[in-house]
Amino acid sequence: MVNRKKSTLGVMHMNSIQILDTTLRDGSYAVNFSFTSADTSLICKDLENAGIEYIEIGHGVGLNASNCEQGPAFQTDEEYLDAARSVLTKAKYGMFCIPKIAELKDIDKAAEYGMGFIRIGTNITEVPNSEAYIKRAKDYGMFVTANFMKSYVCPPEKFAEHVVLSENYGSDLVYLVDSSGGMFQNNITEYYNEVRKVSDIPLGFHGHNNLGLAVANTLCAADLGFEFLDASLQGLGRSSGNAPTEQLLAALIKKGYNLNIDVLKIMELGQTYIQPLLNSKGYMLLDVVSGFSDFHSSYMHHIHKVSSKYLIDPALLIMEWCKIDKINMDETRLEEIAQKIKQDTEKEIYLGKHRFNNYFGREQDV
Repeated sequence: MVNRKKSTLGVMHMNSIQILDTTLRDGSYAVNFSFTSADTSLICKDLENAGIEYIEIGHGVGLNASNCEQGPAFQTDEEYLDAARSVLTKAKYGMFCIPKIAELKDIDKAAEYGMGFIRIGTNITEVPNSEAYIKRAKDYGMFVTANFMKSYVCPPEKFAEHVVLSENYGSDLVYLVDSSGGMFQNNITEYYNEVRKVSDIPLGFHGHNNLGLAVANTLCAADLGFEFLDASLQGLGRSSGNAPTEQLLAALIKKGYNLNIDVLKIMELGQTYIQPLLNSKGYMLLDVVSGFSDFHSSYMHHIHKVSSKYLIDPALLIMEWCKIDKINMDETRLEEIAQKIKQDTEKEIYLGKHRFNNYFGREQDV
């Protein structure tokens, strides 16, 4: 086992559960990154009062995203950090950080605002890109999590090797990330078992809800021994959203977990702050197809562009693309697939039924 440098936030205990609320970060995708400093202060304070100890804030794509063609957030990173710092006295606040979008100096800046944790996000195939970022954050005593985006494209045995690599860099925690919302409970169990053969590092789970499995998968992770579980009020998040904090907490408490969180207060917060922002009902076809195909929704603008050009079904284009690549995007190859689909079908397509304007952020293009 690797000896990890301990965080100044304290030692994480095995089998303890922390809810990390990502409403103000992942949830910001669903509102075009429009949360204000006032929103951040109000929601942060009420989450803390309800018992949430880890609150993620800022641009959905993370540090420095507004400056990297990811779509500008309503406030700057500094303004979000200051808003959280001004009201929180017990809960830790943190931001997401994707290498190549964020720079090392962005971690320096966040440290000046007392940011307590940081989540370094890389595709599972690009874990070495995180090394310098993890080490810089550890220099400031931050609690550091390594979030392995698109975890599902990597076999469990190889995933475990990446966990050891990240642990050697200094990560305090590693996240299994179901970026497309298409994983099952048996998949989570397989990844957990392989990691535990080589490491005792604490684990986290971040699930999306494209196939309606986010809560069930997160409960599975809790029962296995994952220490950190992600959720957002009303499930607000990229694509079909995350595990709803309200439902997840109710299920965990009903199962007997002692979380010291006021679940009724959390339900009130979701109804007060987030429900008014929800503008759709039912399940979006492209979200479900993304979960089925393991497609990352930040590539949706490519699907929109090419399906519009050839007037073909974007759902079919997603499914065919993911048969050849679930990690990257190549628009030239995508067009070749579109041409083949066009040749094979004469069905008229009305693209207006798909709400492409609901998809924000292009972090996978970086």
